[in-house]
Amino acid sequence: MEIKNHILQDIKFLKSPNFNERPINIEINLLVIHSISLPPKKYNTDHIEKFFMNELDCRLDDFYKEIDGLKVSSHVLIKRTGEIIQFVPFNKRAWHAGVSIYKGRDDCNDFSIGIELEGSEDDIFEDIQYEKLSQITETLLQEYTGISKEDIKGHSDIAPGRKTDPGILFDWDRYLSNV
Repeated sequence: MEIKNHILQDIKFLKSPNFNERPINIEINLLVIHSISLPPKKYNTDHIEKFFMNELDCRLDDFYKEIDGLKVSSHVLIKRTGEIIQFVPFNKRAWHAGVSIYKGRDDCNDFSIGIELEGSEDDIFEDIQYEKLSQITETLLQEYTGISKEDIKGHSDIAPGRKTDPGILFDWDRYLSNV
């Protein structure tokens, strides 16, 4: 994998409107792993992409009434098929972490990269997702040297009590041993 101009090459890029500039002179030094499925526990739709692009038809599922009007994004989504979609260049501030704290610093969106895995907190993830996540992580660690392996955390780690993803079935040992 290769990054040029803060975008992974040879993958789909959909420019989400849900980002802004990072604060000046802020080094990227955190990688946050998330999980998402829309609607919950339903896979292989384009609803996540539509959600990150502010194009989700909230009439499609009753759950969507809860997220109607939310403006969120992630830098990258890894679908259950292994397809990778980037939504925000890595040097920009994606809106993935929300209220969060890491090493005493608030607002992790300022200094992190967010990767979403299509999945649920109580489902296993696909082998291909671990493979692609490991590949992307290795590429990010080479490109953004402020991130160390110890600075790879789950959303639950930076927003405890508020978030539980990527979930108890995410295999951290498997993932980190391949990075």
